Order: sequence, then structure tokens, then C-alpha cells
Amino acid sequence: MKTISAEQVADLLDWTPLIDRLRDTFVSGVEAPPRHHHAMHRPDGEATMLLMPAWQTDGYIGVKMVNVFPQNADQGLPAISGLYLLSEGRHGRPIACIDGSELTRRRTAAASALAAQWLAREDAYTLLVVGTGKLAPMLIEAHAAIRPIGQVLIWGRSEEKAAALAEHYEDRFEVHVVTDLESSVGQADIVSCATLSSEPLIKGAWLQPGAHLDLVGAFRPSMRETDGEALRRARVFVDTWAGARGEGGDILQAIDEGFLTWDDVQGDLKQLLGDEVTGRKNDEEITLFKSVGASLEDLAAAIEVWERYQATAD
Repeated sequence: MKTISAEQVADLLDWTPLIDRLRDTFVSGVEAPPRHHHAMHRPDGEATMLLMPAWQTDGYIGVKMVNVFPQNADQGLPAISGLYLLSEGRHGRPIACIDGSELTRRRTAAASALAAQWLAREDAYTLLVVGTGKLAPMLIEAHAAIRPIGQVLIWGRSEEKAAALAEHYEDRFEVHVVTDLESSVGQADIVSCATLSSEPLIKGAWLQPGAHLDLVGAFRPSMRETDGEALRRARVFVDTWAGARGEGGDILQAIDEGFLTWDDVQGDLKQLLGDEVTGRKNDEEITLFKSVGASLEDLAAAIEVWERYQATAD
């Protein structure tokens, strides 16, 4: 069995092939049971273990284990760590152990970019990234791979982290660290949130006509990154129905508050990519994509890593 490091994953997962792989996998489908979600009460606060299995009916089999420790930020450590075990489908033999953290952050950003291909305006130029964790640079790169992003605004609770992220991309974009979220949201064509917030950061009243709101951080019913007004104003899409109904805190709380019903949700990625539902209809409407992550995405990304690894090793 091969061990594939985070550095190798980063080298092997180019954005366009990864986004294309995700699209094809969402359309073709895989077997993906509900993920196991286990709260762990630790001396320094609550953590979460996620187990995410998926398999093709006649192909690869995989499972991801992820540990989420929000308290790691206090020690300068990543909040998310894990691994992915990929097996071949004919006999079920493990073939690769892949760094799960790098796989997760790249497939998450690729799923957001995939949705944005159908939901963001084609001329989207200004991207606002809310959050400065490990996922933030991936969202910048993934969205820039599918839209003509020229200006990047970065907001974070730590201005120091926001400044470091901005410095990393100043040679590719016009980059600004921002402190006023309201005015920044009003300038943005795409607002991409990757936080562990339990309180709304983005207000629906701030969104300009034509904006696309990408929510990828909150993954529990108790977590949210935006208020109910944002979901009321937007045409809402999700990565999977099962994930949204079980863990999409932004949606669940907006429904509880009376801003939204499940009938108002337009569809999931499979329906969107299969043309069962219509994506963006015009340049004025507001669109919203809520992602909580799906094991289908992990399996697709792991297969892309493995097949490219084999190709480069030959």
C-alpha cells in the first residue's frame, strides 16, 4: 500500500481536472452512506470525529477519517486533520493511504468552484473570502480557476493572519485586507465563507444584486455563517440533500426562523449538474450554495490522486 503525503496531494490535484472529476462523479453517482458524526468531549473543549465511507458499484472503495479540533487555533495548529484509505474494487485490497487534510481542503474548494460554474456570474471579478484558515487559500485558487477573479478581499478575526494570506497572493491579484464586512460584502461578486462560526457573519441585506454566496464552513446544525435574510433573498442550492437536512446549520436555522422552507431550496449538485434544475437565470439574482461536505467528493478526489500518482510513477 502506498502512502501519499500532503505535498504529493497538492502536486497531483490540479484544479481543472479535479473540478471535472467531481462533476462527472456527481452526475454518475456512488454509494455513499450517511457519514458518522461523533462529538468528543475533550479537556480543552469539544472536538468532532467524522467517518465518511463511499464506493463505486464496480470500482474503488474509500473511507475518510477526520478529526476537527477548533481549539487547535489557539496553539497555531490546523483545526482539521485526517487520512483517506483507498481500496481497489475487485478484491477490496487497500492500495493507498492519502493525507486527508489536504484532500479535504482541495475537494471542498473544488466543490464550491463547481457550483459557482453554474451559479456565479460569468464576469465575477471581486471575491471576498471570510476566514483565514487552511481552506481560505484553496477557495481563492479554486474560484479563480473558473472565474476571472482580479480582486480578492480578505476578512478574518485575526488581521495578522489576513495580512499573511494577502501577502501570499499579492503577485496574482489586487488583494486587500478588510475590516468592514458590510461594505466588503456590498462590493463582492462572490462571497466565500470558511469559518467555524455559530453566529451570522454575513447579513442578507448587505448582498448586492448578482452576488453569489458560498457557505462552506459551518457543518453542524448549531453553526451558521449567515442570517436568514440571506437565504430568503437568494436562490438556494446545496451539495447534497442528505447533508443539508442533517447538518446544514444555515438552512436549518433559517427554516426554524421562518425565512425559508425546504420547498424553497432549488436542488442539490447532482440535480444542478444534470440540468434537472436551473442554475443562475440572470445577472441580477442572488444565488447561494451551502456545502457541508460529502463522501462522494472525497472518493472522487482520492481516485484523481491515485490515478495521477500511478501515471507519474510509470
